[in-house]
Amino acid sequence: MQGFGGSYGPGFGSGIGAGFLALAPFMILFVVWSIFWKGLALWHSAKRGQGWWFIILLAVNTLGILEIIYLFAVLKLKLHDLFPKKSPPSSPDVQM
Repeated sequence: MQGFGGSYGPGFGSGIGAGFLALAPFMILFVVWSIFWKGLALWHSAKRGQGWWFIILLAVNTLGILEIIYLFAVLKLKLHDLFPKKSPPSSPDVQM
């Protein structure tokens, strides 16, 4: 009689271990996606002094859904507004 995991033992090639390994790339993608949107939303809320939004966005994990709603529906930002362009540094006046 074979055990739960076949001849290799539990977790090798079948069961929960195989399912987790198959989903690992998607989980990494979801983590990167979530961190990106969370960071962007937290930065915009802190920049605007919106403390309550900062706390809510920091505490609630929704795979970026709440963060996207905040950025595009609440702040009404456009895609090109998400990453403001830096102004070129001003050159100091050099007197000789």
